[in-house]
Amino acid sequence: MRATSPVTVGRDDEIGLLTGALDAARRRSGSAVFLLGEAGIGKSRLAGECAYRAYGSGMPVLRGRAGSTGLVVPFRPLVEALSSHVRAAGIPTDPELVPYHPALARLVPELRSGSSSGYTETVVELAEALLRLLSLLGRDRGCVILLEDLHDCDTETLAVVEYVVDNLEGLPVLLLGTLRPEPGTALDLVRSAEQRHTAALRELAPLDDGQVRTLVGACLQAPPERIPAAVGRRLAERAAGNPYLVEVLLADLLDTGRLRRTEDGWEATDQPDGALPSRFLQGWARRLDRLDEPVRDLLLTAATLGSEFSVTVLQTVTGLEDRALFTHLRSAVETGVIAPDGAAPDRYAFRHTLTAEALVSSLVPAERAALARRAAAAVESSGEPLDEDRRQLVASLQLAAGNKAGAALQFAEAGRRMLAAGSHGSAVVLLERARALASDADRAAVAESLAVARAESGDLDGALELMDVLPPVPARSPAATRRGDTHVKIAWVAVMAERAADTARQITAARTLLGPTPSPARRASLTVVDGHLSLLPGEDRPEPEAVERAAREAAETAEAEGLWVVACQAWQLLALLSREKGFDAADACLERMLALSSEHTLPLWRVEALVRLGANGFMQTGDAARLHAARAAATELGSLLLTQTVDGLLAMNAVMCARWAEAEETVERSVEVSARIGNLAAHRYLLLARATTAAHRGRRRDMDRALAAFRRAGGARSPLVPLQLGFCEAIGALLEEDRERALGDLDAALEWERDHPSYYYLSGRFGLRTLLRTLAGTADREEYEAVAASPGAALAWNRQFLELALAVLLGRAGDGPGAARRMSAFDVRSTAFPVARHLGLRLVADAALADGWGEPVVWLRTAEEYFHGVGVQPVAAACRATLRQAGVSVTQHRDGRDRIPSPLRTSGVTPREYEVFVLLAERPGNQQIARRLSISPRTVEKHLASLLSKTGRVNRAALCEFAAECAPEQD
Repeated sequence: MRATSPVTVGRDDEIGLLTGALDAARRRSGSAVFLLGEAGIGKSRLAGECAYRAYGSGMPVLRGRAGSTGLVVPFRPLVEALSSHVRAAGIPTDPELVPYHPALARLVPELRSGSSSGYTETVVELAEALLRLLSLLGRDRGCVILLEDLHDCDTETLAVVEYVVDNLEGLPVLLLGTLRPEPGTALDLVRSAEQRHTAALRELAPLDDGQVRTLVGACLQAPPERIPAAVGRRLAERAAGNPYLVEVLLADLLDTGRLRRTEDGWEATDQPDGALPSRFLQGWARRLDRLDEPVRDLLLTAATLGSEFSVTVLQTVTGLEDRALFTHLRSAVETGVIAPDGAAPDRYAFRHTLTAEALVSSLVPAERAALARRAAAAVESSGEPLDEDRRQLVASLQLAAGNKAGAALQFAEAGRRMLAAGSHGSAVVLLERARALASDADRAAVAESLAVARAESGDLDGALELMDVLPPVPARSPAATRRGDTHVKIAWVAVMAERAADTARQITAARTLLGPTPSPARRASLTVVDGHLSLLPGEDRPEPEAVERAAREAAETAEAEGLWVVACQAWQLLALLSREKGFDAADACLERMLALSSEHTLPLWRVEALVRLGANGFMQTGDAARLHAARAAATELGSLLLTQTVDGLLAMNAVMCARWAEAEETVERSVEVSARIGNLAAHRYLLLARATTAAHRGRRRDMDRALAAFRRAGGARSPLVPLQLGFCEAIGALLEEDRERALGDLDAALEWERDHPSYYYLSGRFGLRTLLRTLAGTADREEYEAVAASPGAALAWNRQFLELALAVLLGRAGDGPGAARRMSAFDVRSTAFPVARHLGLRLVADAALADGWGEPVVWLRTAEEYFHGVGVQPVAAACRATLRQAGVSVTQHRDGRDRIPSPLRTSGVTPREYEVFVLLAERPGNQQIARRLSISPRTVEKHLASLLSKTGRVNRAALCEFAAECAPEQD
């Protein structure tokens, strides 16, 4: 007889916490709650209560459970949770989710296309996709994702859970998790989240004696005072306040007749003493004895397979035909011991994990080992292929049978397959198990696989530590070759992480083990890593020609040997090396990389090639068409990391072309997500694109704020420093009419690049710097020719400034027609870049007026009109001042009142006074204001006196503070 309480007893505080969390989720105040406690303490009961209340208020509930069989199945609870929702509500069709479909397809089978893309999304990409899905599901009434038994979870799921927990603020989502207080990653995760105040952790205490009596009364549907006092006291003592054990022991009392209903209520017979574990096991042994022998044997075999089991595997082990098998299963279900698993039609589960443990423990050790041995042999000899799940099951059974070495080999092979499939965290778990169990003969090979798994999972330090403690192997032996290959794999991870010293150490170790004449394939792999190492900042760079020859030979060898990934790595390296020769050579290498990756189904490398080709294309011509194609390919692949990289490039292209709304929209689309998922390289680039947008619009305060965020993200230590100085800050200085500061920024960028060779050709060294130096009279024709001959001069952005520099040199030399031809060329090249085009006209007009060539008046009027229209008043004012100095009439713009905030406008502040007011936020001196607005210091004084009067401020300091307060409102 089952004894189950229809109500939850003794958990009022916890129910209050969950009710509040549900209410908060409906208000878009997301949170995470974790329930911690031993088996049977009531975690699942509370989770069910929470789900019931959520359903009652119309909230979607996604519910999944980690397997308690010991098998490592990546994302199992998440797959179960999402599948439960899809079965009930169908596949979400929201357009916002389309970019995340490839990642979600790993969790929702219905989203999978006919053929796999071959790309394995990172855990953070998948976590972000899940977060977006939950946000959409809960946008109307909130939603709940309920994940049970996290202590049995795979590391990938725990990584997703941690990411979601850290990013629930402001979302309509409640994450509820349950776990036991067992040392491990899950417990560390929830305690850390509690310390960070990103989750609430509630440890469930045992029920006290009064609560146990209430629970017993609820099970028996009788008032607690009508239950014999001895029964309540004994149950409280033996169950130690554990609700599940109370119910199990109560059921045993009912089954054995030691507690029975009478006309006067409930009556107890004898209550023999005994320790809880033995009484618990004896109770289950008695229940088994009352079952038919075939059903009892079936349950014992099933319990040997774990608390959850596959019908197919059970049939393989028992050898029963379908009819007999399902007859016995129905009988077992009727006893209340097992139940069908609603998430998988082929699976059953014991009602409670303790049930399976108790059944197995009822057997003597020798009988348990024999049963496990037979089960392992049956699965292995079934003729069915051993996938990862079956292989782990065999390993667990062999371990139960006492065969540690055999279990180690199975765990190791399962781990290696997980590693190949991209489930790095699960691979580490399985290989750790294998290493602990392996025989002396097998341990080194397992440890090498574990080191690679650690490195590829992000734990490079752990991989290096493990490699350092491995025992030596004989030189030029198969073991040495295997160890050398491991060093090469770890070296690649290290060089991609820009850890030069670690990379060099791994390469040296590999060369020592592989000897002076490694196979061509291994030599190619070593060469590729070596070549990438030579490009890292601070490394002694060998002769570029030698590196290029070796890389080309490696590419050819890799193609001949069928090592397509190594071939793509080699062509990528060659593209970087060829940049110094020009973009055509680099593009040829990337086209080969694209062809190989397309032909041999390497989707990640294909998108890498498209991204690099697109970046080269937009830098050469300003055309972003190929970048948009690369973004579409990255989105289709499901790679958030690559998509964000492309977004940074697209945003910068939009800045160059003065498409401000597009630039801002592109940055906003990815900047927060890139930070959330730890894609720091793309995040920094996006932050710099935001700063550059402000700089190219003449908005210094916005630029400074964005650059502060860029520096906080580590930008000042990144290869982006030349772009920050030359493409962002120098342009900003020129739009403030501060050529001296702009040239200082460009010189600083050049100095940085001398110490840190890079391939960012937009830093100004190949165009803008030469123009400013030419205007200042410090650059001659020889310097111009040297810069114009460099690969960076081929970029359309740089070429326009070089055309201007040459025009100035020719005009200064008296070659007016030659200068005019160069201005015509500039006119063509600068069409795509409005800010640069009009800034260039303003810059060369002074030289043209002084040397008597070109049409400086037309250029100044064109530039003045443009910069006045876009609100860059310092340049517009400088153009007007230069025109006046040239004796030319100037059109006055008095239509700027709409730019003045309403309170100032109603106080009578004029457009010219407002131009002065805007600059006061930076607390400049009168001379600085006069220089930036091209007016006299005396005129500045008059405007300041008028502003003090009209705003009612008592002094200049108060006026500056008022200007700073108004700054966020300025356009």
